[in-house]
Amino acid sequence: MQRRLEVGALPAQPLDAASAFIALYLPQARALIEDPAASALAIILPPADATHTDWRRTLARDLAREYTPKRANVIAAAPGEGLAAMLRYLSDAPGVTGHYCEVDA
Repeated sequence: MQRRLEVGALPAQPLDAASAFIALYLPQARALIEDPAASALAIILPPADATHTDWRRTLARDLAREYTPKRANVIAAAPGEGLAAMLRYLSDAPGVTGHYCEVDA
């Protein structure tokens, strides 16, 4: 079962956003993926500009490595059909892990 962690607003600056995620949301992410019933975790972040790409890719990659064979992916998307379609895709894609996926509105 794919678990979801929906993250609210984060600071505008990349370093501040990464720090806030680690302090406020990483413990929740770990708890969700460590659940024995979980096979995957999708972390849903609000859209951000390209200055945030590095820390988000690192988050996806490192969680996937740490929790293999479970899957971890990070999605940047606003609520809507694009996000729903990405979540459906990832839930049925057992080989996809460690990715940062940006969904256009």
